[in-house]
Amino acid sequence: MNSIFRLDLSFRAGSTFLGVVFALLLILPMAVAQDSMTPEEIIEALRNPANSTGNTADAVETVTGARGWMSADMKPIMEGKIVGRAWTTLLRPVLKSDTRDYPNYALQILDEAPAGSVLVYVLEDGLEIAGIGNLMATTAKVRGLEATIIDGAARDVTEIRKIGHQVYSRRISPATSVGRMVSVAKQIPVTCAEVMVRPGDYIVGDGDGVVVVPAEVAEDVIALLKDYDDKESKMVPIIEREKSMLKALEIYGRY
Repeated sequence: MNSIFRLDLSFRAGSTFLGVVFALLLILPMAVAQDSMTPEEIIEALRNPANSTGNTADAVETVTGARGWMSADMKPIMEGKIVGRAWTTLLRPVLKSDTRDYPNYALQILDEAPAGSVLVYVLEDGLEIAGIGNLMATTAKVRGLEATIIDGAARDVTEIRKIGHQVYSRRISPATSVGRMVSVAKQIPVTCAEVMVRPGDYIVGDGDGVVVVPAEVAEDVIALLKDYDDKESKMVPIIEREKSMLKALEIYGRY
């Protein structure tokens, strides 16, 4: 009888232990999910003035081991910081004698991308060809898009500045893409100004240039940016007091 009682207690204890383990297995993923940042929270964090493209480029490279900054000739046509998720289009040169009817993916994403998006247009072999002008900029502005990134040129820049839609491009040129370029794909990974951009990646731009933050490591990048900001804010008083950056580096090691 005692043996049966002990066996029953052991069974109950084992069942209780297994129940606790099972409950933890159910709860832990939910807890992790609750701790994850939403895209809106990620964008808000990346928009923090302390998180310059310089620091963001450093953080992306540290987290991924790869470059995240676009080529140095990718510049804004007006001042201001931009942050948003990428919508991509690829355009290629076409012969003027080619009369085939190509889908206009470039204008499709202009109409389809949600407010706050950053359009990314890659014009293959098209650095001297304008991928945006005043009409596209007007459409982007009234649709509430964050910015347009052109691996190519922009035109109508005086009008675009008046419109107030932020554009980054590698060149400024009056040459139209009509009759010279056709859009061959949308919402695909593209290489823009020497960096891979995938739909949904986060784009950060300011006066220094443009950085791509891969979506899957955005939270790690933000955590590192906070660490950078904490260190740099503490280094400034030391530099002002000691009149030496080396003294601050000895303590915080951030450079």
